[in-house]
Amino acid sequence: MPSPATTGTAKAVSDIRTLALVGPAAGGKTSLAEALLVKSGAIGAAGSLERGSTVSDYDPLERKMQHSLNAAVLHTEHAGTRIHIIDTPGGSDFLGQSLPALEAVETAAVVINAAVGIEPMAERMMDYAADRALDRLIIVNKIDAQGVNLPGLLEQIQARFGKECLPLNLPDAGGSKVVDCFYNREGHSDFGSVDAAHRALVEQVVEVDAAFVDRYLNDGDIDAGELHAPLEQALREGHLIPVCFVSARSGAGVAELLDIIVKLLPNPTEANLPDFLEGEGAAAKLKHAEVDPAKHVLAHVFKVTVDPYVGRMGIFRIHQGTVTKDSMLFIGDGRKPFKVGHLFMLQGKDHVEVPRAVPGDIVAVAKVDEIHFDAVLHDAAEDDHIHLKPLDFPKPVHGIAVQAKKRGDEQKMWEILGKLVDEDPCLKIEHVATTNETIVYGLGELHLRVLLERMKETYKFEVDTRPPRIAYRETISAKADGHHRHKKQTGGAGQFGEVYLRVEPLPRGGGFEFADESKGGVIPHQFIPAVEKGVREVLAHGAIAGYPVVDVKVTVYDGKHHSVDSKEIAFATAGKKAFMAAIREARPIVLEPIVHVEIAAPDSAMGDITGDLSGKRGIVSGTANGANGTVVIKGQAPLSELAGYQNRLNAMTAGQGRYTIELSHYEAVPPTVQQQLVGQFQVKEED
Repeated sequence: MPSPATTGTAKAVSDIRTLALVGPAAGGKTSLAEALLVKSGAIGAAGSLERGSTVSDYDPLERKMQHSLNAAVLHTEHAGTRIHIIDTPGGSDFLGQSLPALEAVETAAVVINAAVGIEPMAERMMDYAADRALDRLIIVNKIDAQGVNLPGLLEQIQARFGKECLPLNLPDAGGSKVVDCFYNREGHSDFGSVDAAHRALVEQVVEVDAAFVDRYLNDGDIDAGELHAPLEQALREGHLIPVCFVSARSGAGVAELLDIIVKLLPNPTEANLPDFLEGEGAAAKLKHAEVDPAKHVLAHVFKVTVDPYVGRMGIFRIHQGTVTKDSMLFIGDGRKPFKVGHLFMLQGKDHVEVPRAVPGDIVAVAKVDEIHFDAVLHDAAEDDHIHLKPLDFPKPVHGIAVQAKKRGDEQKMWEILGKLVDEDPCLKIEHVATTNETIVYGLGELHLRVLLERMKETYKFEVDTRPPRIAYRETISAKADGHHRHKKQTGGAGQFGEVYLRVEPLPRGGGFEFADESKGGVIPHQFIPAVEKGVREVLAHGAIAGYPVVDVKVTVYDGKHHSVDSKEIAFATAGKKAFMAAIREARPIVLEPIVHVEIAAPDSAMGDITGDLSGKRGIVSGTANGANGTVVIKGQAPLSELAGYQNRLNAMTAGQGRYTIELSHYEAVPPTVQQQLVGQFQVKEED
């Protein structure tokens, strides 16, 4: 349980620090969070990953799988300063949990496993943090692991992330302790003299302030205690990325890391302010919150959980103003505020009630049904059009088709899936009308497997699954004209409508355009929407292979009507068939999704992987050496060729390979594939 000192004690904004522990799986982020809580007195003893007793990994699935699946929010206190910590999962399938954590903190602490080195996820999170202008800190964990080459790892870090990556402390006595090299210039470490590291740090910091440069050149050194302001500036500008060494297992460097967080990392007033936008689209104006407890409230919901028993909980970071129990808050542009009945700080699964929270605090409210991910909470009507600059999430393109095991349970399945999708911005659910499939999209096989496990374990609901049909598209590659006369006479009132139209291709991603250039009332104005309705029916259901039609412009330029028999249905039918006739003459093509592929594997398997990728119509765009004999292969491949790819990769790498995919673009399928798809559609149409 949390220490009483951390629960509800009001803090000045300057006495708050926030950081997210991010980076690859197995880097030791959860163990490090546990060590920080123990060392600061927030908990009495460290839990165990193997026993599932850590504060962070409290979810039953996390305990079962023995690694983090969700971002866990924690807090503690050290030297009179409140520290909010977000422990994030390291798997690339769970970026929907780790990326939003960056929206809630001043510092992104990238944790690197000293025994493994720099992994792709560390690089990815460093890039994301830089893009959001966060202060960055590199924490090298497991420094006491057998056979580690820490000087060599520091060289790799500087080679990959820049010479501005400088150690604040250095390991000593074989990684059993660390020595400070920011405040201290005397002594020895496993890297050699502390003085050289101290001088490199001071020189890097003073470079941002000309007055300090002059002093340093004249005096030869400056008391580090005087460098707080230039240090914070260097961190904000990315001119300095500190490196710290720790062992969460032995505790080496943990107390020193707490001191660094309090003394050197920014409080909410010292970091770059997040970019809020006021208004929508191109007209939106940049707006920054004022880190002032006395101002009206601006807070951002970066995480939502939906529990079958507790209900919906919104977890948010306060950027401006003060939230108290009984505050009235609006959600986005909602017109009806909700009352904060209870305000919580979270300690893993425990909810610690607090009376108030100020800028920098991370808190939660429960049982507010309207609260949603990415919402801005505010208490002033004029702030109803403010939102945070959107994060660039990877697009979920790895899909499975799901179906309720019992007939009649479809609505219940949608409700449960909706709750799970609400918790993770990298999950998506859609119903594909052309195939009558419900598809759940995620970032990978593990992502979707965890979703199904959660449905089963948490909601006691099971589904049947199968691979989805590939989301092909149809388009045209030339201009063409189409014509159809619809005439029907059945004894009573008849139907008549005649349409001439032209189709032309739009650039890839151009969508659909519809234009009416008919003259003289040949098609009365009231029937033009019916023509467009017929065209849109083909857009949705396809013309040659049964897939949606994209990137096409349709122009109606002539037609005929009958004063008695012309009706909307006649022109809808004529528009549909004229459009289909035009497509058949416009050199139609089927498009397939092409995805970016990034594969991390032992370098001994590179030949097999690149050969396999080439054999699946893929291309390799580049390779880069990773740490400890690994290679990162980047390329592109058709999504249709990557079905079951993890199994193939496991076979080529003895289970050590992993990959990520992200939608790149659509391009034409080979002629043989198009013939097959068109043939299958024609057979189905005949049936």
